[in-house]
Amino acid sequence: MISDSDLKHLRRCIELAETALEKGDEPFGSVLVSANGDVLAEDHNHVACGDHTQHPEFALARWAAANMTPEERSKATVYTSGEHCPMCAAAHGWVGLGRIVYASSSEQLVQWLSEMGVAPSRVRNLSIQDVIRDTTVDGPVPELAEQVHELHRQFYEKEEENQ
Repeated sequence: MISDSDLKHLRRCIELAETALEKGDEPFGSVLVSANGDVLAEDHNHVACGDHTQHPEFALARWAAANMTPEERSKATVYTSGEHCPMCAAAHGWVGLGRIVYASSSEQLVQWLSEMGVAPSRVRNLSIQDVIRDTTVDGPVPELAEQVHELHRQFYEKEEENQ
């Protein structure tokens, strides 16, 4: 169930994705929130440098491992503009983070990219539940997924113009 608080954090993820887009990066943003609702860390994609492991969800997992106890991590929530890729889902699972809430799904992203004629990724599209067990996952959120879709459309239009 998506709450008003969830929507607030997801909107922040979309703002972070917009920041990534403004910096010429793929539009993804994520926020790590404690059990009591405090925002602990946030980030956006940094893959434009050529290092495709610089996803915000992976950065938040690293931050959590370095700065939170296992119990705090298990009660935290990661919000993200797009569903975790397999690498980020594994990192989330390995550090023992709790709930995941996303605005748009990996399945939606694959469909959008296909419709835009973007070549598929080398990494297989897997749902979070196909990568890790025992994690509460909520998403997608239709009213926000369309905003994420628009950001990806803008990113790939710019990519096409620059070629």
